[in-house]
Amino acid sequence: MLTYIGILIIVIGLLSLLTKPIMGTTKFTSWATPKRSLQIVLLGLALSILTGAFFYAEPGTAYAVQYPWGGQKAVFRQGIHTKMWGRLIPIQFELPIKYVIPNSNGELGEQSEYANVDDAKYWAFSDAVKARIATSVVIGINTDDENQFLSVADRNKTEQNMIRSRIIPNIDQSIKNTCKLMDAQDYISGQASDFDRYFKDQLENGMYVLEEYSENQNREIIGDSSTVRTVMNKESKQKRFRIQLRNGEPVREKGNSLKAYGLSVIQAVVTEIDWEETFDNRLQLQKEEVAQTQLEKQQAEREFYRAQKEKARGEADKAVERARLEKEQIQKTIAAETEAKVAEFNLTKEKKQYEVEKFKALSKKVAADAESYKNAKLVSAGLTPQERAEWEYKTSVHVARELKDLSLPEIFIEGSTSKTNDGNLLQSLIGADLAKKMMDSKKE
Repeated sequence: MLTYIGILIIVIGLLSLLTKPIMGTTKFTSWATPKRSLQIVLLGLALSILTGAFFYAEPGTAYAVQYPWGGQKAVFRQGIHTKMWGRLIPIQFELPIKYVIPNSNGELGEQSEYANVDDAKYWAFSDAVKARIATSVVIGINTDDENQFLSVADRNKTEQNMIRSRIIPNIDQSIKNTCKLMDAQDYISGQASDFDRYFKDQLENGMYVLEEYSENQNREIIGDSSTVRTVMNKESKQKRFRIQLRNGEPVREKGNSLKAYGLSVIQAVVTEIDWEETFDNRLQLQKEEVAQTQLEKQQAEREFYRAQKEKARGEADKAVERARLEKEQIQKTIAAETEAKVAEFNLTKEKKQYEVEKFKALSKKVAADAESYKNAKLVSAGLTPQERAEWEYKTSVHVARELKDLSLPEIFIEGSTSKTNDGNLLQSLIGADLAKKMMDSKKE
């Protein structure tokens, strides 16, 4: 800019020198003396020399300086640098390139002055659905290799020429190849991130070599296993493409890469997609179908949980009834066990009582034997006729009463078999008892 101003000042100075001889003496020519005209020319020359020898490098911009004698250099730092009337090729460190979908008024919206903005184009996916795809791409230049930068600047001449002839064709080819790899339905069903990944990878490393293939139709079983049919896809006539692989790596087109120009992809994303109207209508129908499916699914789940609730309630009632019956069973079992233990205790008690009575009878027997022996000794010692008569009388009077009250042992074991005893055992016992009674009555 200063160069043009300097040239303009030089022209004005020269004109002021020529006007006086031509126009004569006027108010202007009287002011424009030869001295002043010469000063104006010298000022213009100074400005021209200054602007031609130096330039100001803006921040964030790289400059290729090409000298008139054929040399060149790269400037990556901001500030004042020499150019010695050479040519400048400025290129930004980062080049924003955007495809934008216009609004209803055909406007692209507010954009940065440093960004290269174009209208989004229509692209066809593999299922022939078309859409305008808005992208945001940021390309970075190589500021580490000065020779490569100078080569790129020399071949492209200007930044705009590099964007239009090198970068944008690669962006378009990447979008086109990526659209061939998937259906529009696949994109909206979760493969949007794959689209961005394929798009950026091709921009940075080169375009994929695609190959056409045919999908195998799956045999579908209808009803029982004996009825089988093949369902044909409505879109089976559409061409299908996939990435050609070699040793597990994608095959790429040679020489079609931004890396060859020392450019790197900093960002490459799809910001918006405007589908064609027919696909929008199909999407709306799908959304309604999905909503209806979700509603039916919720209803089915509600019925399922209601059935589960009833089943749980029945299980709870069964558990309560089972607990009640088990409680009754336990009560009856405990009562039966208690009755059995009581019967067992009573049997033990009866056995003990029998033992006691048995020993009591044996004790009485021993005592009766002793008394009988004593009375027999007294009788054998001799009684007077009067005592014998009294003894017989009392015996005859009290024998019936004493026999009534007489307690004899239930069990008697006789240990001797001798027959020399005087009288039998019963007589001995009765006699012993009667003798005891008579002795007691004498003492009274």
